[in-house]
Amino acid sequence: MKTTPKGLRLHIGLFGRRNVGKSSLLNRLTRQQVSIVSEVAGTTTDPVEKPMELLPIGPVLFIDTAGVDDRGTLGEIRVERSRQVFDRTDLALIVAESGCWGRFEEGILAELDSRGTPAVVVFNKADLAEPDHELVRRLEERKIPHVRTVASAGEGVLEVRRLLIESVPEEFLRTPPLVADLVPPGELAVLVVPIDLEAPKGRLILPQVQTIRDLLDGDACAMVVKESRLRDALDRLRRPPALVVTDSQAFLQVAAETPPGIKMTSFSILLARQKGDLAEFVRGAMAIDSLGSGDRVLIAEACTHHPIGDDIGRVKIPRWLTQHAGGGLHFDHVQGRDFPGDLQSYRLVVHCGACMWNRREVLSRIDRCRQAGVPICNYGVTIAYTLGIFARALEPFPEALDVYREAVKFCLFKSNRF
Repeated sequence: MKTTPKGLRLHIGLFGRRNVGKSSLLNRLTRQQVSIVSEVAGTTTDPVEKPMELLPIGPVLFIDTAGVDDRGTLGEIRVERSRQVFDRTDLALIVAESGCWGRFEEGILAELDSRGTPAVVVFNKADLAEPDHELVRRLEERKIPHVRTVASAGEGVLEVRRLLIESVPEEFLRTPPLVADLVPPGELAVLVVPIDLEAPKGRLILPQVQTIRDLLDGDACAMVVKESRLRDALDRLRRPPALVVTDSQAFLQVAAETPPGIKMTSFSILLARQKGDLAEFVRGAMAIDSLGSGDRVLIAEACTHHPIGDDIGRVKIPRWLTQHAGGGLHFDHVQGRDFPGDLQSYRLVVHCGACMWNRREVLSRIDRCRQAGVPICNYGVTIAYTLGIFARALEPFPEALDVYREAVKFCLFKSNRF
């Protein structure tokens, strides 16, 4: 890892009509020719991403969208891709021509407001017109920061940077840790890393690397072993490790070989807490017991890869869920940012760990499932539940474990009552 992964960067989306100067603003903010600038409306056809360091925030990812008012069949596709950026935007720039603000811009503002996404309004081309005074007053009443710019000349860009820094959402600054809070300084975590056909050649996968780095940042120690060496590694230690973290595919073996007094979980469950909402995933897992013949399950993978052999998302999880339900389940798979607009036909959504995504995008999908009334859980949570080691895997997370225990009590109460 030579650069900060996208999933750990603050995502800043640029939204607005075609040809209002979004690309010019992005080029000025990054001091690079990131986006093509032209007088021809609609030059930006797909979202353009540019990672950079924005001090004192740190690593950010700017996303320049195509004009959300694009027209025609191809334009509709561009608009949909631009709208997907809402799902992962932590902080938004709404770019409008000074003197040109209407229902379209209000619609963008309303969409961001419904998601709780903070926004900065940029009145560009301020050398040609002034923003409406009544509009400015309304923005100030709503405490929405705004700035006048002439992006093509670099005027007002420093003020945009200042407002971005001041508007960073508190949620981003309070992102849950990955593992460092679970292993005290000086203590040891044993990381179980299988090397199989799907392991990338010559390197570890991102969650494993990030876990090691997080432990080091917390002044803790990390021991990395293959599943075949776990028992020997534990026997060699003078005192037990504070935590054992395993790849979900080796859950059963690791659970069997890790003494009951040692806390154990998986990389995917660590991600469930950091990237999403572990308590919501725990509640989603409880719906697995209600799956029956004919039910449909959606399995969503954030990144695209070529499945090899006993693939976790296409083979193992469907097999374990089918065994748990007693057969007859139907599975659909989506990859990347493809996600059904209508989820009503599904009884459960199972999402990957989303190690390459930011937390906002995962929370957006959780919210869509919640609105549709469809339970959602992630790979690690699903695997632990179907294999019968759920409480063991949740032991490092007392709040999530309490959610599970309360759910079990409620189910027992209902069964005894009826």
